Amino acid sequence: MTVIETFDPATGKPLTTHPVMDDAAIEAAVVEVADAALSWANVPVAQRSSLLLRVADTLEAQREALAALMTSEMGKPLREARGEVDKSATTARWYAENLDRLLAPQQVDVGGAANAWVTREPVGPVLAVMPWNFPLWQVMRFVLPALGAGNTVLLKHSPNVTGSALAIESLLLDAGVPQGVLRVLVVDEARVPEVTERLIDDPRIAGVTLTGSNRAGAAVGAAAGRAVKPSVLELGGSDAFVVLADADVAAAAEAAVRARFHNSGQSCVCAKRFVVAAEVADAFLDRFLLGVAKLRVGDPTDEAVDVGPMARDDLRTAIQRQVDESVAAGARLVAGGAAVEGEGWFFEPTVLTVDGPGVPVFDEETFGPVAAVVVATDDDDAARLAGATAYGLGLSVWSASTERAVALAAKVTTGAVFINSVVASDVRVPFGGTKQSGYGRELSAEGMYAFMNQRTYWAAV
Repeated sequence: MTVIETFDPATGKPLTTHPVMDDAAIEAAVVEVADAALSWANVPVAQRSSLLLRVADTLEAQREALAALMTSEMGKPLREARGEVDKSATTARWYAENLDRLLAPQQVDVGGAANAWVTREPVGPVLAVMPWNFPLWQVMRFVLPALGAGNTVLLKHSPNVTGSALAIESLLLDAGVPQGVLRVLVVDEARVPEVTERLIDDPRIAGVTLTGSNRAGAAVGAAAGRAVKPSVLELGGSDAFVVLADADVAAAAEAAVRARFHNSGQSCVCAKRFVVAAEVADAFLDRFLLGVAKLRVGDPTDEAVDVGPMARDDLRTAIQRQVDESVAAGARLVAGGAAVEGEGWFFEPTVLTVDGPGVPVFDEETFGPVAAVVVATDDDDAARLAGATAYGLGLSVWSASTERAVALAAKVTTGAVFINSVVASDVRVPFGGTKQSGYGRELSAEGMYAFMNQRTYWAAV
């Protein structure tokens, strides 16, 4: 029997094995979500709201177990894992409390010739291909609005967090969500591209969402295009954190440490490139390095630890390659720069100063605890450096003047701008990227409507 084996990143030792599904089991899951879609779409909105509240309650009741599972499978510090559960519960409550408003028919004034209104209706089963770095939140930020809308979900999670995927399926059943509304696929990694493309082409699957790499996103987007189905892609990011000359340098430096090293730097919206005005560059770098030096690296179950291991050894190898090639190309290593000796897949919190594009830590997405700092001569230069990337997910700008920060942000294409704040996702506002960071939006009303048919009614009078 073919199995998926999961590992503890803090030790590198095996955790458990999960049998993979053969074609017959995959087909049974597709049948189940397709059948469930017919009834789930007709469940009254008030009842779906009640179930989302029960999902929130169940998340809170299972908080410690879910957090411990995520920490064991991908290595995030336990307190960050708890935060992931809390954020998911908050999101479930928001959709529950706003579902009636979000799904109410919208009257449209077209004059006296007719009565017109727009309804929003579920499209049916949606395939969700999800990554490992936020094993619960990445799934829930799609699943909660999808279920609220009346869609069902076929979830293909990352192999190294298979236990978390199965826990999500069990959690929804515990909350009273009907069987078949969400089914998990456990697919042999070598077969994922083939199975994914086949499912997207299946007429029973109404759409697809993916959070992951650009290579996977390109394949899924192409398959969705061929099948003429809606898709949402949330891909990589190389977010700039811009500190202007009038910024509160102490506050910016403190936030910069959180922005880069949260989740051991393994986040699409982690700030990765720090663009700092020349007037404050030395002061910022000094404070930033002091903050990095205080980070505690180690056992992620230790409540005092700030940075856990990387999720897989191959990811650590990739980060080492980016650092080494950048130094060889002229970047200057000012902190860290190497794997931590001993068991587990730890990497030192690392800072490099660079002159701009032309080195991997500036040009590529660095998915780990590595920061690149570059000096800008003025605001126009800062905008140029911030925008010198193929990605376009988020942008953080620090300035005493909101007007000045907005003026800079207008010159940089991103899906979100956070002024004097770290880029983050929040259920109340849409989340998503531009350029190579993908397309479509998650969260808020827009995230729900991404997989709904907006139907126009026109009744002549």
